[in-house]
Amino acid sequence: MGLGTALLDIVAPLFEFIGPMMPGETFPYLFTLELFQRSVLAALVVTVVAGFLGCFLLMRNLALIGDGLAHVSFGGVALGVVLASTAPLWYALLFSVVASVLINELQERELVTGDTAIAVFLTGMLAFGLVILRVMGGGVTADIEGYLWGSLLLVDEASLDLIVTICLVSMVLLWFIRDALLATSVDPIAARVQGVPVRGLGILFSIIVAAVVVSMVQLVGALLVTALLVSPAATGQLLGRSFRSCLLWTQAVGLTCLMLGLYFSSEMGTGSGSMIALVAAIVFATVGVGKTVQAAVLNPKRNLN
Repeated sequence: MGLGTALLDIVAPLFEFIGPMMPGETFPYLFTLELFQRSVLAALVVTVVAGFLGCFLLMRNLALIGDGLAHVSFGGVALGVVLASTAPLWYALLFSVVASVLINELQERELVTGDTAIAVFLTGMLAFGLVILRVMGGGVTADIEGYLWGSLLLVDEASLDLIVTICLVSMVLLWFIRDALLATSVDPIAARVQGVPVRGLGILFSIIVAAVVVSMVQLVGALLVTALLVSPAATGQLLGRSFRSCLLWTQAVGLTCLMLGLYFSSEMGTGSGSMIALVAAIVFATVGVGKTVQAAVLNPKRNLN
């Protein structure tokens, strides 16, 4: 029994208890299904870690790396499917970790900019996945589309164990390095002078990002990872006045978008990943418009200048 399965045994009675309290016709019934319980548990764990990670990514101007590594992970998934692997996420994890470390090294050595490296790996590995599927795997099947757009049906017990293990380990590591990571994000030169191992910390952070991105692929899809990794953090930045308040707002926004996305997708019969992404985008747009209107009302003279 893995960490995910053990955690599910603990929270399953809670899901069954709160299920009848949920709104809608289909949504309450889903809480009684083990498959849905696995998916919700995985999504909750991923959302918490992604929110914490997303705040650091925005501070380091690496918002696009999540999207890039998600596309890289699709190349790994495609290779795993072609090789008839029962756990293609392991291939995705290997591909993403290697790509993330290489992107960090290319940026640190100033060979290319971070955006350039991300773009090269993004397009290259996505193309690799599509080509190898077409040549050796029979094309883009329904299962493959699940990895592209996200599917709750893909989260079996083995996947749940892997996702929960990755997220818990990543969260523990992020918690221990949070102060040093914040220092390198704000002023890497000053952090290096103070003796902070900036390069080693960057490599460790890159590995954590890659692992968390892979854990998100089954839930929101390789093409929609930004929905949980960046959108809630961006909304949290609009609402928060400090880094700590930004973290808290990010968690609140991320979990709200997750549950609303699952609710609307179950009631409307749409894909869970796409609906979560849409809700996250709408929430960000609403908060952004609200902040703009608030600034215009409170400081009309400043906005005229």
